[in-house]
Amino acid sequence: MYPAFLRLTGRKVVLVGGGRVAAGKLHGLIAEGANVTVVAPEIRPELERPGVTLERRRFEATDLDGAWYVIAAAPPEVNRQVLVAAERRQLFVNAVDDPPNATAYAGGVVRRDGVTIAISTDGRAPALAGLLREALDAWLPGDLDEWMSAADEARRSWKQDGVAVERRRPLLLETLNRLYEERRNQLPTPNAQLPK
Repeated sequence: MYPAFLRLTGRKVVLVGGGRVAAGKLHGLIAEGANVTVVAPEIRPELERPGVTLERRRFEATDLDGAWYVIAAAPPEVNRQVLVAAERRQLFVNAVDDPPNATAYAGGVVRRDGVTIAISTDGRAPALAGLLREALDAWLPGDLDEWMSAADEARRSWKQDGVAVERRRPLLLETLNRLYEERRNQLPTPNAQLPK
């Protein structure tokens, strides 16, 4: 599998399926700014969101015209129809929990303070991806936002100064170590008296 992150802002994404699984996928698509069209004979109320186009009917191949990405969250026979139509249009399909009808696999995702980590099991063990996601989320530092701010500032400076890419990682590690040193120096010493 080739891992990639998709920029879907302002792009048409077709979500085939109107049930609980489809509803679970919608939030992330909206958060990314995708123009979502939901196609299904029956659509749950939680999929009725501002800006989401609802087509209460069976899937048709032409639903994929103009789409950039497709999520099939329907029964396998419908997902298969989606895959065939998508292949003709050279579109990737994430068929939820249906690897034979997928060409893209969504992983377990951790998003925090501008950092995104995705875990894939090649569609074989989604529950394991979920457990790994939870473990990574707990492992990430609580001050990740400060890491991101420091990395942004350092990158701007390096680009302006023409610092070679291969020198940047050790310099970033030094920057993050300074953050921790400053924080450690701000902590009260064990023998410090509390104010009365």
